[in-house]
Amino acid sequence: MSYYPGGDTAATPLAFNGFDEADTRLKTRRGRPAWNETAQDELADGQRYSTWPSIEKGCRGPKPYPSWLIEDAAALDTELGILKTGKEGDVFLVERATQARSALLAAKRYRGREHLQFSRSQAYSEGRSARRSRDNRAVKNNSSYGREVAALQWASAEWTYLRRCHEAGIPVPYPVQIDGTEILMEFIADPQIPRAAAPRLQQLSRNDPRLPALWDQLADAMEKFALLGIAHGDLSAYNLLVAGDRLVVIDVPQCVDLAGNVQGLDFLHRDCVNMCDWFTAKGLPRDAEALFTSLLASMFA
Repeated sequence: MSYYPGGDTAATPLAFNGFDEADTRLKTRRGRPAWNETAQDELADGQRYSTWPSIEKGCRGPKPYPSWLIEDAAALDTELGILKTGKEGDVFLVERATQARSALLAAKRYRGREHLQFSRSQAYSEGRSARRSRDNRAVKNNSSYGREVAALQWASAEWTYLRRCHEAGIPVPYPVQIDGTEILMEFIADPQIPRAAAPRLQQLSRNDPRLPALWDQLADAMEKFALLGIAHGDLSAYNLLVAGDRLVVIDVPQCVDLAGNVQGLDFLHRDCVNMCDWFTAKGLPRDAEALFTSLLASMFA
C-alpha cells in the first residue's frame, strides 16, 4: 500500500525491479524537484517526507543517477518492515513514492547511543581516526559517547566504500544518500519476487547451475577490490546476494586498506580462504592460495 499526501490512498505498482534492463538505465538529464506546500496531509505511522531535498549534495549518490531514483521533494517514505538485524544496526525496507511512481530502498540505520552494542573489531579500522583527539580517546575507551562516535564513523566508512566500489564497477547496491547514521541504498530484489529480498549466496544448493558463473563474478569483484587497494575484510556467503544470475556484494563498512592497515593482507587472505572453501564445499573446487597470489599480482602489476 502506498500513501501520498494530497491524494487518494491506493496501491501503487513498483517502478523498480532490481535488475530489469529498463530499470538499470541511467538518466543524464533530470528536472528540478518541486515542493507543493498545499499537498501536506497528516502522515501515518512509519511515514515521513523524503529526506533527499534536505541533505547536502555531497551526501547523495554518484551521478549519473539511476532512472529509478526519486528526487521529488514531496515524495513520501513509507517503512515496510525489517530486512536484517545486527548488533550495530538494522536494515529496513522503505518505499519512496510519488503519485506517479515508487521505488524500494534499503535503509541501514546504525543504532543510537542508548541501544548501541558496537562490536566491530578495531583491527578493521586501523589507520582510521577522527579529527578530534577527544573523539579518538572516547572510541578507544568505549564510552557511551565513544560508541556514538564509532557509529557515525562506521556509517561514514560504509558510505565512502559503497561510493568507491560503485564507481569502480564492483557490484554493490547503489548508494542513494547518507543522513547521519542512516544510509539509503538500492534494494536488491529477487527478480522473480520484486518485493522480496534477493537470497544470500549461502542459501544456494550444492547443485545450483549458477555456481560457476557466480564464482567468476566473485573473482572479478575481488580483483577490483584489490585494484582499489582494499579488501572486503569480512567476505562470506552471508555477505553476497544472488539476484537471479547476478552476484551483489553487501556489508562493506569494515573494508580494510591493504597499504594502511598492517593486517590488510591477512584480511585479504582470509577472504580468499572463506570463499574458496565455500565453493569447494559446494562441489566447485577452488584454490585459495592461487586466488590470493592472483590478487597480489593484480595489485602490483
